[in-house]
Amino acid sequence: MRIVIGEDSALFREGLARLLEDAGHEIVGKAADAVALVDVVTETTPDLVVVDVRMPPDGTDDGARAAKALRASHPSLAIVLLSQHVESKHSVELAGSGRFGYLLKDRVLDVDDFLDALRRVAGGGSALDPEVVSSLLGASRDGPLARLTPREREVLALVAEGRTNAGIAARLFLTDRTVESHVTSIIDKLGLSDSTENRRVVAVLTWLGVRPG
Repeated sequence: MRIVIGEDSALFREGLARLLEDAGHEIVGKAADAVALVDVVTETTPDLVVVDVRMPPDGTDDGARAAKALRASHPSLAIVLLSQHVESKHSVELAGSGRFGYLLKDRVLDVDDFLDALRRVAGGGSALDPEVVSSLLGASRDGPLARLTPREREVLALVAEGRTNAGIAARLFLTDRTVESHVTSIIDKLGLSDSTENRRVVAVLTWLGVRPG
C-alpha cells in the first residue's frame, strides 16, 4: 500500500513511517503541515493518507480540514485521521463517505489492531476508535435508536468501529449467525430498505446522529 503521512511531530512521523515500512507498506510522501499535505497527496496519488487532526499552520483542526478537502478532490482516497483526544466532530462529518478511519494516537501502540484498521479503511471500510464510539454511545439517543436492545447497541457500536460480522462475533462471543440476525434487526428497526446503498454505513450515520446525504 502506498501511504502519505501528515504529522508535524518529526519523532512521531518518522516512527510511524518506520512501523508502516516494516509492515511492508511504501511511504511515498510526508508532510509537516496541512498545506504541504495537500500538495504531497496531489503529487503522489497514494492509496491511503494518515493525518494528524491538529497540524500547522494554525495548530487547530488544520489536518482534519485538509482531509475534507482531499476527500472532495480525491473521492477514492482512503483517509485515517489521528488525534490525541476524542474529537468526534470530524469522524461524524467524514464517516459517511467510506474509506475513513478516526483513531486515537495511542492506538498506534497496538500495532496489529492499527495495521488491521488501515487495511479495513484501504479496502473501502471504516474504522472508528473504540473511545470515539464509547463517547458517542454515552450521549442520549432517541428516535429509531431507542428501539434497539442493549445487545443491538453493542453490535452497532462494533459496526461503527468497522468490524465485520465475524469480528463482532469473536468480540462478543457470539455465533456469526447470531450477529447477522442482530444486524438484520438493527437495519429493520432503523427503517433502512433493501434498496438502501451501503446500509451498514447508513446505520452508523443514524447512530451518530447524522442525516445521510
